[in-house]
Amino acid sequence: MLEQMADAGEVSARKMFGEYALYLQGKIIALFCDDQLFIKPTDAGRALLGKVKEAPPYPGAKPWFLISGDRCEDGDFLSELARSTARALPPPKAKAPKKAKSKPQNKAAAPVKNKAAKPAKNKAAKRAKSSRA
Repeated sequence: MLEQMADAGEVSARKMFGEYALYLQGKIIALFCDDQLFIKPTDAGRALLGKVKEAPPYPGAKPWFLISGDRCEDGDFLSELARSTARALPPPKAKAPKKAKSKPQNKAAAPVKNKAAKPAKNKAAKRAKSSRA
């Protein structure tokens, strides 16, 4: 599929859940699942495809455009479909920067709890409970 879409630009694939996601310009434009090509549905893609078959690429997914037959062999068509789909999609969201792991505080630098600073009523309540028993 990558060779077929090569004229679209820098198309790449990433393995996801045992299948493949196809990217163009950092955007997921297609999924390749069970030896079938599913194109992300857009109005631009629908206009280019005309009558289109839709099917979910995996159980529980929303329907995507299912490309089959001679259209999967037509590199010019697939490249144009990939370009029009990528243009119709919003830019990819920026990834949040990874949080730096906080270093554990040095025990010597940690504030020391003063046991004597506890309120006296707690001690008195404990004494009263133990004297009742």
